[in-house]
Amino acid sequence: MIKFLTYLIILLVCQTTSFSNEKSKFFEIGQEKYAEKKFEEAKFNFQKDIVRNPKNTKSYLYLAKIFKELKDENEFEKNLNNVLLLEPKNEEALYLIILKKINDADYEVANSKYELFKKECASLCSKKDELNQLLNKSKS
Repeated sequence: MIKFLTYLIILLVCQTTSFSNEKSKFFEIGQEKYAEKKFEEAKFNFQKDIVRNPKNTKSYLYLAKIFKELKDENEFEKNLNNVLLLEPKNEEALYLIILKKINDADYEVANSKYELFKKECASLCSKKDELNQLLNKSKS
């Protein structure tokens, strides 16, 4: 009986490890296809990654960028909102949603997201001036 339980535990650990490797495989392939500008293939791999790991904000962010390239504004925004739902302080998603909201003339949302962006920025702080100028231009 102990041998059986040991075997079962080893089998479960192996399957879990295999499954987690499969998850990253789809994400990594998606990144490669995105870099090659093969957006449909990249999209497919990021979607597969999300099926296996629904909380992977990086896959949602890449999907948003793909839909921006494909000029599908609804899917672009939907994926950005997914990122922000899972990770409300994600700088890149905040930056992209602020730009989108400015372009949509939704200045109230753009301003509220900008306030959060200003507080939380670490790697994209250089974009604060650009966003500030765009928001000030919209007020005039």
